[in-house]
Amino acid sequence: MKFDRIRTGRTALLVTLVLSSLLFLSVVAFAQTTQIQGHITARSGSNMTVQSQEAGNITVVLTPNTQVVEPEGVFRKKHLAVTALIPGLAVKVKGTYNAQNQLVADTVEFSGSSLNTAEDIQAGLQPTEQQVQKSQQQIAAEKQALQKQESQIQAEQAASAANAAKIAANKAAIAEANKRFGELGDYNILGETTVYFANGSVTVEQKYKDQLQQLAKQAQGVTAYMLMVQGYASKVGSAALNQKLSSERAENVTNFLEQQCQIPLTSMLAPGAMGTSQQVASDKTAEGQAENRRVVVKILQNKGIAGT
Repeated sequence: MKFDRIRTGRTALLVTLVLSSLLFLSVVAFAQTTQIQGHITARSGSNMTVQSQEAGNITVVLTPNTQVVEPEGVFRKKHLAVTALIPGLAVKVKGTYNAQNQLVADTVEFSGSSLNTAEDIQAGLQPTEQQVQKSQQQIAAEKQALQKQESQIQAEQAASAANAAKIAANKAAIAEANKRFGELGDYNILGETTVYFANGSVTVEQKYKDQLQQLAKQAQGVTAYMLMVQGYASKVGSAALNQKLSSERAENVTNFLEQQCQIPLTSMLAPGAMGTSQQVASDKTAEGQAENRRVVVKILQNKGIAGT
């Protein structure tokens, strides 16, 4: 009897050790680092959606420890804020999945050329409803032009092969633009304010700080809001200087929203330097130049959350 009790105890101990080992291995496997690649299709608070060809739509969680980097050669990387993660941006995300099957990001990496492309899309594809209709009309006109060009190619047998390849490339570009246009159209604009700057200045004046605080208070009452910050410059001076001015203006407004208005960086989209794109007035007059030296801040909410 004593021998049976000893044998039973040993068997129970062995079973416990085996189960503990299996549990440890499952925890290690669950916490294993994962890497995905794809395009950002949406941002909502500290979460963003990345569309991957392999895995489809994946929810990525951004934390204060998430590193956002842009490679600058083989061994150097430029560290950026999470505000640079905007819809349309091609990214590589490394992290681990949590219990909700969300990928908690350790690092988010993207190229400078991809950021420029996404910023161009943001600059041109966050328009008013009238601008949206105009863009759609332009796309339709381009498609008609392509159809006419295809007919001409059929009549020109000698150059048909080269021209057909060019048309195929143009169609792919239009399809991609249409796709990203739809992604950026997923947001409602619930409020906005404009901060104007003196010539050559990047300092936010007090009267605009009051407006920014009011806008921030409005945004904080919106479920899963995002603030988009875009800086612009007039065409006076060199293109390089204007690009720098628009970037520093947007950065100073972003810093004020974070530090003085308690808006977390995870709730901001900051393409930043729009340069001299989207001029709202003529640069031939002092008044027009003053209107173009600006930073525009908009409150965005995903239409899926708003139910529209």
